[in-house]
Amino acid sequence: MKMSGNTVLVTGGGSGIGRALAEEFHKRSNQVVISGRRQSALDEVTKANPGMKALTVDMADKQSVAAFAAELTKLAPDLNVVLNNAGIMTPEDILAAPKYVDIAEDTIATNLLGPIRLTAALLPHLLKQKDAAVLTVSSGLAFVPLAMTPTYSATKAAIHSYSLSLRERLKDTPVQVIEIAPPYVQTTLMGERQASDPNAMPLADFIAETMQILTDNPDAKEVIVTRCEPLRYAVEQGNFDAVFTNLNAQQH
Repeated sequence: MKMSGNTVLVTGGGSGIGRALAEEFHKRSNQVVISGRRQSALDEVTKANPGMKALTVDMADKQSVAAFAAELTKLAPDLNVVLNNAGIMTPEDILAAPKYVDIAEDTIATNLLGPIRLTAALLPHLLKQKDAAVLTVSSGLAFVPLAMTPTYSATKAAIHSYSLSLRERLKDTPVQVIEIAPPYVQTTLMGERQASDPNAMPLADFIAETMQILTDNPDAKEVIVTRCEPLRYAVEQGNFDAVFTNLNAQQH
């Protein structure tokens, strides 16, 4: 994908990876629209980045996504890049079944149905653009799951699979499909502790490496930073069991 001159939507752009990516695209002469559930968070970002626009949406709600897509194409008629970043990650106590099912359902609605619904709603518009791209955000946990967040890991594995199929079906169109798979990054996705966890990759480092990969490889299908390679390629390297055991042992 081209790195400037786009009109870019970043879902979940009010904080964390979404905000950081939105700000980087904004710096590179792109028109950026961010979305999220909390107006206050969006206002904070747009205030800090003059020219950036924002719309609220509940990615877990089918009607909200449909209304958002319609409003977005009016606000940003030149929209050609959609970055599906919004997501939630909540631990689930499997042994407390069935109490965790509400968490599982919310996670699926936000992390999986949300991007599918939004991409489907915007695809007719994107297909009319000269240079378009759909970027999906999966996770290293799509490839080696974290047992304490089973549904989150499953939704990210599904996003990986969905990205593969979407890319194949759109290969003869102007729409490029790029999957970004973050490792464990210093954000507040699972609370304030994660934001300062020394075991997590600094957010600035992740964003810098991600943008460099996108810049150096305009035809990239996946964006895998070095820190995520042990998870992404565990199966290919024949050490999945060891990586899985080590990852989950750290959580006890």
